[in-house]
Amino acid sequence: MTETYFTKEHEWVKIKDGVASIGISEHAAHELGDITFVELPQVGKTVKQFEVLAGIESVKAASDIYAPLSGKVTKVNEALNDTPEIVNEAAEDAGWIAWLEPSDISEVKNLLSKAEYDEYLKGLE
Repeated sequence: MTETYFTKEHEWVKIKDGVASIGISEHAAHELGDITFVELPQVGKTVKQFEVLAGIESVKAASDIYAPLSGKVTKVNEALNDTPEIVNEAAEDAGWIAWLEPSDISEVKNLLSKAEYDEYLKGLE
């Protein structure tokens, strides 16, 4: 089973076969409201953990999306160019934003497990 990790800024990362898929959490998508635009990163872009990876805009706000892990962008979700609302419909699945080739997998120790993230969200209510 693929483990999902979260950041306190509401990004998620799933690592499978050496590839990290990244997006925003269901909580973040709900808080943002209707997503109107996703600024995808460039394929080949290298990021460090917690650096700005992409951007997202909704009817309520514009936000940065931070990289949960360091690495190189290998693929972006082109479907979001025409239908950014996929993020609202399936933020932690079809609404993924980018795939990264992680440069240091041990960085997951700086992230939250699903249970830890759920506890963190309770503290925000």
